[in-house]
Parts: sequence; C-alpha cells; structure tokens
Amino acid sequence: MANSSAKKALEQGQGILRLAPTWVPRSFCVPGRRIKLHPDDYYVLGGERGGIDERWFSSTTPAENGPLTGENEGLSPVVFEEDGKEVQILLKDVIDELKGEVIGDRLWDEYQSWPMYSKFFDNMGPLPHHIHHNDEHAAKIGQKGKPEAYYFPPQVNNHGGDFPYTFFGITPGTTKEEIKECLKNFTKGDNKITNFSSAFRLEPGTGWDVPPGMLHAPGSMCTYEPQKASDVFAMYQSLVNEAIIPEELLWNGTPEDRMGDFDQLMEVIDWELNTDPNMLETRFMRPIPVKPLEEMEAEGYVDKWICYRSDAFSAKELTVLPGQTVTIKDSACYGMIMMQGHGKMGVWDIETPSLIRYGQLTHDEYFVSEKAAKEGVTIVNHSKTDPIVMLKHFGPKNPDLKL
Repeated sequence: MANSSAKKALEQGQGILRLAPTWVPRSFCVPGRRIKLHPDDYYVLGGERGGIDERWFSSTTPAENGPLTGENEGLSPVVFEEDGKEVQILLKDVIDELKGEVIGDRLWDEYQSWPMYSKFFDNMGPLPHHIHHNDEHAAKIGQKGKPEAYYFPPQVNNHGGDFPYTFFGITPGTTKEEIKECLKNFTKGDNKITNFSSAFRLEPGTGWDVPPGMLHAPGSMCTYEPQKASDVFAMYQSLVNEAIIPEELLWNGTPEDRMGDFDQLMEVIDWELNTDPNMLETRFMRPIPVKPLEEMEAEGYVDKWICYRSDAFSAKELTVLPGQTVTIKDSACYGMIMMQGHGKMGVWDIETPSLIRYGQLTHDEYFVSEKAAKEGVTIVNHSKTDPIVMLKHFGPKNPDLKL
C-alpha cells in the first residue's frame, strides 16, 4: 500500500488535503440562500428532500436525514489527481487509513477518528427550541453527546433572515412543572415553551457556546457551527414560524424503554445550565486575538479565537492582509473554509467563489494535517486590496488554546 490513494492525496498536497463541498438538505427548513449555492440548485435534490440549507466542512460524520438520505450525504470528499484526472475519496477513509499521519497521534490514539466537524447552517426562519443530549444520555441510544458553538461570519450575513434572534436556556424563576407542562402539550398545537426563555439579538462577527443539555432555538443568521461529531437531538417546541414539528422529533434520542415518559425528557435538561442568569457572560463569545493586534498586523495577519469555550473543539478566524505572505503555525490539525480573498496556501490555490453549482469542485476548503500545521503553512495573498479571511476548525483540547 506504499502508494495508496490516501497516501497519494496527502503527498500531492504536501500534508494539506483539498476537499470538495458537501451539501446537506433538511426537509423541515427553508434555505436562507446565503451559502453561495446557485439559485437553481437549492432544491436540486427534489421537493421531498427539502431545500439545501447546510454545507458541511471537514466531515467524517454521515448526515442523519431519514430513509431518503443520499449515499455519503454529509461526508467530505478529498480531491486529488490520478492519471491526469481529478478523482475523489472520502476524508473518512483517508483518516481511517493514515490515522495519526493526518490528524496526529494525540487525537488518533484517544478517539480513533476525527471527532468533530463544522458546517454552515442557513435558514430563512428560526429553528425550534431543541436540546442535544450529553454523553450519558446519548450513550443510552448508542450515540455521543453533542456540544456545539456558533459564529456569524459577516461575509455570509448581508441579511439576517426572518428572525435573527436566538432563544437560550430557561428564564430564571421558571419551575420544572411549567416546562414539563409544555412538553405534555406538544401535540396540542403551540406548546409555547419559548414563553419561558430569553432571546438574544445575533450580531455578525460574534458567537455563542452551546453545551449539551441546553435548550436553544437558533435564529435565522447564516451560522458557522463547529460541533462534536454527533447528530443527537430532540425538539422541545411544537410550533415554530407557523410550522408544526412532528411529535417523533420530541422523542428523538429517547431510549425505547422510556418512550412516552416526560420525566426522561426533563432529565435531559441541565437545569442549572439553562437557568444561569449570566448567559451573556458565560456563553457569548466575542473574538479574542491570539496575540496583541499591533504585533500581528506588523507581521501581515490577524488571528482570532472565535469559538473557545468548549474542550470538544475550537475555531479561529485568520485574516491575511492584502499583498502579504505569512507562515502560520498551529499545534493541531484543522479544517478550513475560505470566506474572502484569493491566493496560495502551501502548494494549493485558494479562492472564494461567489457562486457554486451543485456538484462543482472548488478551491475554498482544505484539511491541514497536524504535521503540516506544526511545520507552518505559508499563505500568500495575491490581492493588493482584498484580505484573505478563512475560518479554521480544530478538534478537542487544542494545545494552543490558553485563555
């Protein structure tokens, strides 16, 4: 296997893998049309699949979209050249074969996989108030818990959609009986659970941390969302934006022997976390420069932590100033997506397409191996006026994250 496809792909990119876009529809959502897909292609998978409102990044996690889910839906393909042709293999297969050569022994030895992915989710309206189970509750249905985080990139938020506010948690003073009553009323139309929650206005260029066990109803901004590699959730709101949520989604994530048991649904809620009166202080994230701004700008770049409150993943926004060449070192592997600008990164061209057809390849998404990240990635900005801006998503316990 000295020159398997996986090895060939990694060698061709000198430690950096080129990824193809992976688009994911959701039958219960209306696309916000801000993820650069061609206007004719948002419903390209057919009416019953719904519109495409997500693009997944660096994903080895299959999308859970019911019986109609497409083959390899949600899985990121790696693009490389073989016999003069562009061919594709799955990032999951590359990592399964090359292991620590791609993600580093630190992550491979602990997880035997790439344990996170990121995505854009892009909805015209708000999502229902819902919850992700923690590891303990998710284990009951053979899944892993799901922490996640949000960042609202200015480049894809020229409009905020219908409802750019997100409900987080449960308003202090609410009783458990009141929430349980909402859950029991799920099938009676509007269960009004957000009456007991507070919404925050969403601000481009900022983000939020959402641990498992926290109720949240994401607003209608186009959201960059790093998360643990899991698709476990339950919807606790029965009516959102005048659309009825099917009852099966309330019991999604409930073990067979507890179906119909409202106490089980209540146990999934981390009550202390949800009723924290200091949500702004503990969950809101304003970008934090990794070093003093003046120092970085003098070197031709600006690097900021944008998601930093979870130990399951982290994310940075890297800006390379016009006309600059910089070499950036990280202690961990990462996936990245281009938000603005064009130039070179290592051996690759990097650019930010303004419109992408379904199935079209791009040069805007890559995965940087741990070895390449540690040695340093050289980025050249070819524009005299436009900055390069990229978002970088890292796995658990990033050694560089010391706040």
